Parts: sequence; structure tokens; C-alpha cells
Amino acid sequence: MSTFNKGIEKVEVTLKWDPSPLGTPDNDLDIVAATYTADAPHGDPAYLVHFDSRSPDGTITLNRDSRTGQGFGFDEIMTLELDRLSDTYTRVIVGVAIQQGEGRKVFGDIENTVVRIREGYTDLAENDFGEVAGATAATVAEFVRDESGQWRIHATLRGFDTDPDGFASLMGR
Repeated sequence: MSTFNKGIEKVEVTLKWDPSPLGTPDNDLDIVAATYTADAPHGDPAYLVHFDSRSPDGTITLNRDSRTGQGFGFDEIMTLELDRLSDTYTRVIVGVAIQQGEGRKVFGDIENTVVRIREGYTDLAENDFGEVAGATAATVAEFVRDESGQWRIHATLRGFDTDPDGFASLMGR
């Protein structure tokens, strides 16, 4: 658990949404995390974690991946162990993308979508995507390593109109 002086150590990003109405294509949302190195903090990501994957060093893991939004509680869960992340990495951007399988969908088309970021039992950020209802993807948080080596969060909601692959290349710029 962090304090304001200690910095953030380990967070959980959770995402939930209602299933699509009967007879319509499933809504598939994905949490995406992109890591950036000190020498290119706003360039291309060093690596991405998404779609039932994990980081090469195991510090960022997508623990649960839903393709329908069915079930109780949060449908997707990603864990970021920032305190274990190599000093090479100074920035991590977390976002949510809507898979565009059968027709274009935006956040406003999907009922009860909520993303929550927590450290232990402390909520760091929560958003319902209402401000970016016309977007197909959005960044929800930026984690930055400060001068003392501690991680800080900037909860930011920024919408994009692109597919998941395009979002992965744009989210940290």
C-alpha cells in the first residue's frame, strides 16, 4: 500500500460492462498497458500487455480477459507491479479498447462500462467513459516514475477513434 510519500507499488485495473442485448454481436473490451523507456518516454512502447498476455518480466499481467462482459463484478483485471518494474521503464500508459469485430462500436453504445484503478483497498481512479462516449478507445491512466524512483499516477481520460492496433501505437504519444 502506498502513501503520498512512498509512491505507488502495485495496482489493479478492473473493467466491467454489460453484455450486448440478445441477438446482437458481443461487446469485447480490452485493457491495454504500454511501457516506455527513459530514452523514449513518448515514442513507441517497449512492449504492450493485452489480450490474455503478460509482460516479459511478469510485472504486468492480464489476469482475466472477457469477450462478452458476462458475469458478476469486473470482467477484466490487469495487475501492474510497478515496484518490480525495471529502472529502464519510466512510464506506463493504461487504456481500454473496443474490439471492432462486427460493426463500429463506441463507449456510448455499451451499457454500464466502468474502469477502476486500485492499490489495495484504495481507489485511485474510476471512470464511466461518459466524457469520451464517441470514442472507440481511451487512455485511463498514466503512471510515471519520479526523480526519486517512486511511481505516481495521473488519472487521465483521453478518447481515440481508432482500432485496437492503431490505439496501441497512439496511446502514449
